Amino acid sequence: MNLLITGGAGFIGSNFIRFVLRQRPECRITNLDKLTYAGNLLNLKDVEGDPRYSFRKGDIGDRTLVRSLFKGERFKAVVHFAAESHVDRSILDAAPFLETNVMGTRVLLEVVRQYPVEKFVQISTDEVYGSLGASGTFSEVSPVNPSSPYAASKAAADMLCQAYYRTYGVPVLIARSSNNYGPYQFPEKLIPLMIQNALTDKELPVYGEGNHVRDWLYVEDTCRAIDAILQQGKVGEIYNAGGKCERKNIDIVEIICILLEQKIGKRGLRAKIRFIEDPRGAAHDFRYALDNRKIEQTLGWRPQAEFNSSLERTIEWYLENRAWLNSVMTQEYLEYYENVYKSI
Repeated sequence: MNLLITGGAGFIGSNFIRFVLRQRPECRITNLDKLTYAGNLLNLKDVEGDPRYSFRKGDIGDRTLVRSLFKGERFKAVVHFAAESHVDRSILDAAPFLETNVMGTRVLLEVVRQYPVEKFVQISTDEVYGSLGASGTFSEVSPVNPSSPYAASKAAADMLCQAYYRTYGVPVLIARSSNNYGPYQFPEKLIPLMIQNALTDKELPVYGEGNHVRDWLYVEDTCRAIDAILQQGKVGEIYNAGGKCERKNIDIVEIICILLEQKIGKRGLRAKIRFIEDPRGAAHDFRYALDNRKIEQTLGWRPQAEFNSSLERTIEWYLENRAWLNSVMTQEYLEYYENVYKSI
């Protein structure tokens, strides 16, 4: 199988490339990535010499480039990770989210019309569904009700994919997962942000009172879910993949503090937690939870990772890879951090 993976230098994309090369020796992968702030070739340093893997720097919105890739490679399938993905950044400036997540997806779909593939897997998010109350779950037939510019851009891309399937027969499948965590995640997201700040003696900022609830899914489980959708999924369908692991944000932060205190001998980390004004406002959904029954019953996928041990393994990875952490602490990131967390 000859795969095009967009955004493969990012967090989930790089983990998926590593997963495919390990699990499916017959696959060849081309990784198309623009290398924005969250795209990092260090994420794939260990596979760059694999003859089954190649990298091409470029923007999915560049139709000439994308067409030339398809013309030269004749891909069997596309797994589309490339996206702007952080809610806080979308609130600061929605334009890049519309350009990449919507218009970039449109370019890919148009080129696939000209150079057909067997499957086009759109990597989406549970955030397209909006917010849940204290109970219930979202299924694949739940209406989309996005709250943030990021979620709206992903919902628009999903709808565009569905429209291209129904109008032109593009063989689209949509994967919606819950909050991911694991190695190589950029430290703007909750878990790596708390680890990085704790290691550098910074405050640990938590929005509101930390009572927002997220369903957590270890990235290896996400890779298995996407692979199952790619290999066995039915064209035209949406598949939810949740971790069945709901936690309040404050509980996650406190667990990280406890584990880090044990591992590095540093005390008083929980005293560094600072509850700050929530800049997301109404865009900060209270709770997400996904109904997994469809993917479990039709594709046989279930989350396997136990949360506490996987979180501990994640912390150990960051402790062992401080050079990677330091490499992503660019001036751009520091300016972004100051802009978002200026109240602490």
